[in-house]
Parts: sequence; C-alpha cells; structure tokens
Amino acid sequence: MPFIDAKLTVSLADAQKEALKTAFGKAIPTLHKTETYLMVGIQDSCDLWMAGQKLTKGAYVSVSLYGHASPADYNAMTGKICAILEDQLGIPGNGVYVTYHPVTDWGWNGSNF
Repeated sequence: MPFIDAKLTVSLADAQKEALKTAFGKAIPTLHKTETYLMVGIQDSCDLWMAGQKLTKGAYVSVSLYGHASPADYNAMTGKICAILEDQLGIPGNGVYVTYHPVTDWGWNGSNF
C-alpha cells in the first residue's frame, strides 16, 4: 500500500506525468512493494524554497507505505527517486527532499489491512 506524493516546481505535460508515474512504479520494488496497489500523486508548478531561495528546479517527494523498510532500502529508493527526477525532468538531486512515512494502519475498500 504505497503512496508516492510528488510536489514539483516544473510544469509537466500529461505524457511527462505518465512517464513519472511509470518510473515510480518500476522503483517501488526497492521498498519490497509492488505497483499493484501503488498510488501516485503529482502536483506540478509548485513554489518550493530551500535555504531561503526559491527553487526553479526542485521537488519534495513523500513516500508513505504500509509497514516499513530498512534504512538501506530507503537510501536506495532515495537514489532512484533522485535519478528519475534528474533524468526525466532535469531536477538535480541537491534540489530534492524525500521523506518516508511508515504506516501501521492503512484503509482501502471499506476496511483496514
């Protein structure tokens, strides 16, 4: 039950959003999850500031998942997320924050897991 929520400073075409969603789906097994239940949210054209400076190319990515992963898995996933954002959108890794949110109670389809 992962959810990847991305806030991006850049404006994206629908095809770019689809490509980003697909790349996140390919990366999620890093956290021992599958794309089967992956939900992705993409908010483009966001205003983000880092160190007091407005970013022209930056991102905040929040990853929530049912259960948890190891620190090594989170580190590997951060590397993949940063690589995806740089390769697809030209957003450098030093303009990206990634946070992880393990969840013990997750609801879907009228009940909790």
